[in-house]
Amino acid sequence: MTKLFSLFLLIFLNGSLWAQDRLTGETFTTRSEILARNGMAATSQPLATQVALDILKKGGSAMDAAIAANAVLGLVEPASCGIGGDIFAIVWDAKEEKLYGFNGSGRAPKSLAIEYFMDRDMKYVPLYGPLPVSVPGCVDGWFVLHQKFGKLPMEELLQPAINYGREGFPVSEVIAYEMGYASEGMEDLPGFATTYLPNGRTPKKGEIFKNPDLANTYEMIAKKGRDAFYKGEIARTIDAFMKKHNGFLSYEDLASHRSNWVEPVSTSYRGYEVWELPPNGQGTAALQMLNILEGYDIASMGFGSTEYLHLITEAKKLAYEDRAKFYADPDFNQIPLTQLLSKEYAAKRRLLINPDKASDAFSAGDLEIETGNTTYLTVADKDGNMVSLIQSIYSEFASGMVPDGLGFVLQNRGQMFNVQDKNHANALEPGKRPFHTIIPAFITKDGKPLVSFGLMGGAVQPQGHAQIVVNLVDFGMNLQEAGDAPRMRHRGSSQPTGSVMTNGGTLNLESGFDYKNIRELREKGHRISFAVGIYGGYQAIGVDVENRVYTGASESRKDGQAAGY
Repeated sequence: MTKLFSLFLLIFLNGSLWAQDRLTGETFTTRSEILARNGMAATSQPLATQVALDILKKGGSAMDAAIAANAVLGLVEPASCGIGGDIFAIVWDAKEEKLYGFNGSGRAPKSLAIEYFMDRDMKYVPLYGPLPVSVPGCVDGWFVLHQKFGKLPMEELLQPAINYGREGFPVSEVIAYEMGYASEGMEDLPGFATTYLPNGRTPKKGEIFKNPDLANTYEMIAKKGRDAFYKGEIARTIDAFMKKHNGFLSYEDLASHRSNWVEPVSTSYRGYEVWELPPNGQGTAALQMLNILEGYDIASMGFGSTEYLHLITEAKKLAYEDRAKFYADPDFNQIPLTQLLSKEYAAKRRLLINPDKASDAFSAGDLEIETGNTTYLTVADKDGNMVSLIQSIYSEFASGMVPDGLGFVLQNRGQMFNVQDKNHANALEPGKRPFHTIIPAFITKDGKPLVSFGLMGGAVQPQGHAQIVVNLVDFGMNLQEAGDAPRMRHRGSSQPTGSVMTNGGTLNLESGFDYKNIRELREKGHRISFAVGIYGGYQAIGVDVENRVYTGASESRKDGQAAGY
């Protein structure tokens, strides 16, 4: 009798083993890693993953597959992403053995200034409606990235999404749930119900959803290029729609939009190089957290331990105060990036952590200014190129504004601007990019690619990135385990608007942490709340360069899939 048969017999006879018990790996792991040699894709929806693989098998590059998958996600996961939003990417070019950074975020309308809000005594930009709408950067991002890294024509890349838009697709479980709760209260926003509420409600799990308007928009972009969106019929439709509904986004704002190639920033963490994009994104916060944590023997503490959870929470508090003060559009600000990422600065900040007590508040660093809802996906191709790509409309269903006949919602990223303090780094200014939450990530080792990864969830993303790196490096988890492991998320009152955290904030813990440690965290002064699997959206691809083997992982918090061939 084989050992495996004996195990199955034991389960059948006495039912003593739980369903989550595994032959290998951690008990919290949902499945094994995916292994393949020719290509790999990991996205938050299986239809998008399969489209990416189809493109790779046709000879497309990793970037081709990423664009095709992103277009499908904008259709099948519309509460989280779409061409009404922005896009960021980190790309490993195998031929050059170099990382490229890409910032595809849009800017505030040129006709909208901070005085509009101050004169009306508005403390924040509203979350919904026309006021938070900024220029969508996604489509321009597709074409700029494709020009440098693409192989197949854009018409071929967008055709799968066009087909699904016209023929329909079955809505998957988590996405159906998200569409349902996120649509509450949006029924009367212009164009929303027509696009997203067939039969008066969002589609349920397994129901077929069609979006022919979006299919037509994709087809127009495929045939006429990026200018169809920024200077052609789509731009004119958006301009007229915004004017009709007292918005500020204009044809001129769209026509003048441009994306930016940027240099990724990094820090070393125990011999691994972790890469993020610089502000206006928040990736620097993940690197600051890792710099602080590097001063402790995290591995000896053990995953989920009181000591580890306390230290990573305090490191987050420190990094996020700098995030609130300094992170903003570098075209409008001088950001002390070198100092923020220095090991010396991390050592000074580390001294502020009390190992026995949760802090009520930290202040941002005193530095001299130097001169000079979201979807994440990752794809790797047979040539060794890898794409770490994240794309978002900001909050669920964003502004709720759907331009007439276009089939997509406009992002509400402008809600992130500070409209209380003209001198704040992230204060609203005409043509300025807002502080951004979406961040792709990458890890290299000895100058070679190792892991392309990211996850979703607004302000949780730097915290999530730091936890993934610690899980891989300190706790020795594999790529799937690192994403499935329960996560913490600290929530304070500190925002990009410049307010300072008080009363220590709240430490949210997913199910899976030992209650003994939770009790000890409370004894240290942490205010604890609980959540079930909401800090998710992790996708990752690892690479063994020597053996030419890709590893894929997609966590269970979403409907996602990692697959290769």
